[in-house]
Amino acid sequence: MNILLTGGAGYIGTHTIVELFKAGHSVVVVDNFVNSHPEALKRVESIAGRQVPFVQADIRNREALEKLFSNYAIDAVINFAGLKAVGESVEKPLEYYENNMNGLFVLVDVMRKNNCKNIIFSSSATVYGDPAIIPITEDCPKGQCTNPYGWTKSMLEQVLMDIQKADHSWNVVLLRYFNPIGAHESGLIGENPNGIPNNLMPYITQTAIGIRKELGVFGNDYDTPDGTGVRDYIHVVDLARGHVAALKAIEQNKGLAIYNLGTGHGYSVLDVVKAFEKVNNMKVPYVIKPRRAGDIATCYCNPSKAKEELGWEAIYGIDEMCRDSWKFQKNNPNGYETETNSKQL
Repeated sequence: MNILLTGGAGYIGTHTIVELFKAGHSVVVVDNFVNSHPEALKRVESIAGRQVPFVQADIRNREALEKLFSNYAIDAVINFAGLKAVGESVEKPLEYYENNMNGLFVLVDVMRKNNCKNIIFSSSATVYGDPAIIPITEDCPKGQCTNPYGWTKSMLEQVLMDIQKADHSWNVVLLRYFNPIGAHESGLIGENPNGIPNNLMPYITQTAIGIRKELGVFGNDYDTPDGTGVRDYIHVVDLARGHVAALKAIEQNKGLAIYNLGTGHGYSVLDVVKAFEKVNNMKVPYVIKPRRAGDIATCYCNPSKAKEELGWEAIYGIDEMCRDSWKFQKNNPNGYETETNSKQL
């Protein structure tokens, strides 16, 4: 299949390109580089040994998208494009609603006009809110989201479900991610946040390499074994493999399909810190800070549906996640802003 990846130069998108190529698919990438870097696509080309067709554009730009669809025969779209930081969304709700909602509205309208009715949507476990059941299955009711980022995902899921309900020729796959960390084993691509990281692992690696003085742990009074938040961390390569597997749901014309992508194991913030210290033989200084707006105590999934229907399951554990995250950081102390040819470790 020929797959369009919106936001494909980002953290999850780049790893998914590699896995799509491995599986024999073709790709086209569109990205505006708001939270990504052109160097990442060059690294993907180095890993894959082939060129990545690319269009620099914002998916809210209808003219640019219409031109893209006229130039490429697109079989399906994987939509990664969107702002994604929970804390930032609380501070900038309007920007999140405008960007994430309008981007998808324009995208699906252009898809429809070009008779491309297959979409895999990058959703999130945040749609469950403070989950009614743990571990979370796909039957768990969607909850009251605790932040604007989560609400954009929840509402866009509903938009796509309504589109598919009205027109059964659409295939809509909603992938509810848990917490992706890790990097490609080559150390060439990984998580490269702009500014101060909003996610745990890049904050750990930047602290370990000396960019940050210490890691901030937001809250140690949650109802969890050590008081810090528990999450289902998944290796980004496993997550990328999940998108390739999700194409099966499109090939089988499932209509609407929803899958959790996680490991089914919960790790606290301090569990991750300790695993990182052990695997990489170093200490990570941290300080306890007040709880962060929008955070919940515990969130991990039951991923059995994806295994049963798609034949997918996570194969990497927390040690590999910590090892590969550190390898990318060591190879790229300042992210993709460093020289193109980083040394290999």
